[in-house]
Amino acid sequence: MAQLHLSFTEIRAPFDGTIDRIPKKIGSLIEEGELLTILSDNSQMFAYFNVSEPEYLDYQMNVIYRANTNVSLLLANNELYPSKGNVEVIESEFNNDTGNIAFRARFPNPNKLLRHGETGSVRMIVPFKNSIVIPQKATYEIQDKKYVFVLNKNNILESKEITVTGEIPDLYVITSGITANNKIVLEGVQKVKDGEKIKYDYVSPKEVISHLRLKAE
Repeated sequence: MAQLHLSFTEIRAPFDGTIDRIPKKIGSLIEEGELLTILSDNSQMFAYFNVSEPEYLDYQMNVIYRANTNVSLLLANNELYPSKGNVEVIESEFNNDTGNIAFRARFPNPNKLLRHGETGSVRMIVPFKNSIVIPQKATYEIQDKKYVFVLNKNNILESKEITVTGEIPDLYVITSGITANNKIVLEGVQKVKDGEKIKYDYVSPKEVISHLRLKAE
């Protein structure tokens, strides 16, 4: 009977996890039903994020080309989380105030790096077909429209309006305005003008992109 009563003093968790602080000291009187601490099973973590209506439509309508529902997590220190997450839940309704819809992705957390309440940015895979990627600094803006300077065969500059369909760090994704064979002005966009003849040094797109913050192919 004494051993049975003694066993009532043992508290066993139903699962492994990370324990929160324990405010009670040894010897404190504990009332029945009182909360001692919080135990979190953070072997896997949920990331909740909001997606705009255009992004949601691009994501859902390109499911054939997307191939999977994997997403990446950019942590608050701008480091990419090493494990991919998987989108599991999409809410049924858009928020009328924000125009966004909520997603939930599950991330493995073997090293317990992720904790409840952390912040970060979720990167989703949204395919673009027949698109061209150019550096943002190669563009200029007039009345909310974006332009680039294209060099013709006589080394004369021509201003071309472009249509931006996507934006990622340092880069624009465009679907019209120029072709993959066009040469555009990268440096000194503000120092030249339409119809001007120039001399230039050619730099390959691969080399230009390799020096940007975002390493893309």
